Amino acid sequence: MVFPSSSGSEMLRHVGGIGRRLRDSLSAFAAVWQNANLRWLELAWTASIVGQYAFLVAVSVYAYGVGGEKAVGLVFLARLIPAALVAPFAGMLGDRYPRERVLFFTNLARIVLVSASAVGVLADAEPWIVYGLAIAATIATTPFRSSQAALTPALARTPEELTAANAVASGVESIAVFAGPALAGVLFGVASTGAVFLVTAALIVISSAFLVLVHVEQTDRPRRELDAATILGERLAGFTTLARDRSLALMMALLTAQTAMFGALQVFIVVIAIEELDLGDGGVGYLNAAIGIGAFIGAVGALALTGARRLSPAFLGGLVVTGVPLIALGFWEAVGIAVVALALMGIGNAFVDVAGLTLVQRTVPDDVLARVFGVIQMLWMASMGIGAAVAPALISWLGVDGALIATGAFLPALVVLSGATVARIDRTAAPPETDELRVLVSVPIFAPLPGGSLEHLATRLVPLRVEAGTVIVREGDAGDRFYIVVEGDLTVSQEDAQLSALSPGDYFGEIALLRETSRTATVTARTDSVLYALDREDFLAAVTGHPQSAEAAESVMTARLAGPAATGYRSGVG
Repeated sequence: MVFPSSSGSEMLRHVGGIGRRLRDSLSAFAAVWQNANLRWLELAWTASIVGQYAFLVAVSVYAYGVGGEKAVGLVFLARLIPAALVAPFAGMLGDRYPRERVLFFTNLARIVLVSASAVGVLADAEPWIVYGLAIAATIATTPFRSSQAALTPALARTPEELTAANAVASGVESIAVFAGPALAGVLFGVASTGAVFLVTAALIVISSAFLVLVHVEQTDRPRRELDAATILGERLAGFTTLARDRSLALMMALLTAQTAMFGALQVFIVVIAIEELDLGDGGVGYLNAAIGIGAFIGAVGALALTGARRLSPAFLGGLVVTGVPLIALGFWEAVGIAVVALALMGIGNAFVDVAGLTLVQRTVPDDVLARVFGVIQMLWMASMGIGAAVAPALISWLGVDGALIATGAFLPALVVLSGATVARIDRTAAPPETDELRVLVSVPIFAPLPGGSLEHLATRLVPLRVEAGTVIVREGDAGDRFYIVVEGDLTVSQEDAQLSALSPGDYFGEIALLRETSRTATVTARTDSVLYALDREDFLAAVTGHPQSAEAAESVMTARLAGPAATGYRSGVG
């Protein structure tokens, strides 16, 4: 693992920052449980994502039993390519229709399709029928995440709840990466493949039951009319932005190559567990869970990259750490080595994702950032499918061990050939100032956000110096910015009666932005003051989803995620 160079004191600061942010996140999560609507939504998301990852393992094991590793690769490809084409546009459904209904009917379609595939497995139906249903179920899943992210603001009663809910959703997804496969592994040890399919369908039923408990106050929201030309133009802008920067385009190629390797790994894991290590069908789930555990550990460790001056060493080092363990699997066949190797790959993958996507955020202009993330999501899903399709050919050509060694050596070789070019990104991708990051982390609304989100947000802060007596926001005016007090003292008044005072570390303006209402009070500078301002759309993007998540980015772009929140805000300044 290669980390950005830093002094011992800087590393200690990073470690301390990780601990503080983890404590802030854990304390904030309690607010999610206290809000019934958010509680049901997060539980629905948990059941949904765990079922999704368990279903992934179930389909892979079924395909291997029917047609060997070739079937695993082809089915993986057939599932992901259509989903990749649909994913960038799935978020638009939440803009045009009530989001809770989009979630429910998405689940309903998944229940029908997954249950039908379970019946097909139990009844020994033709494999192409089961495969077709599995492919359709994967496509049907795509609107869920973006609609969930878009619905969350309408359910939160405070900005703190909103950010905590997004942090919970991100944490649940990290845990589900190993919890879903582990559940499938346990089930394969005690039940048939068809029964595992049924359990995954049952998890989606549970998710739907939680969604029924969510009560949303219906409001009229303008629909954004999109024609084919507009959609195509938005998609092409992402491609052309990446193509113009050689270093960035090469980094995207490395990210795509790594994702293709993980697609191939899904085939390798099935073969390793069943043929090489004799772990049976359940071993497929356990080995996938090892990757998930490593990814979770890596995600926590990657928080140290927040604000780092140079990210390319972590990105390139993560690629090497992702590939080398696969070489070890080709030379040594042992359960312990396999578990450790796969966990290391998960850690390396986490550093690649965090460093790579943060570099994208630092480099790409903000006005096309969402479209670039949409392209990245498309490339990732397509490359995973292609990697899974190529893996059986490699096994046939080189044997299992040779295929593992060749695939594992691929990424380190690319790093050697292209590392110098990729490292140039650090010269143009300027990190945010340390003071700006410190200001953001001190605000409870933003403290739980991942490092990449904080960095992107820090670049959007607008410093303001105001003289004593300046009215910063006026009661009754439209809300257009969120403010953080850095220096000076301010007074808060309502109908000419003073309500409270604000000092460094305080913040205001969120109520009008989140609820689309006018300012609830007037804020005046009592002394010469310094503030940071955050424009409405940047603020909403931060508190309604993580910018490095392609689904959230697409949803922000198309819907602006400006749903009104329920009543119950703390008394404050809007």
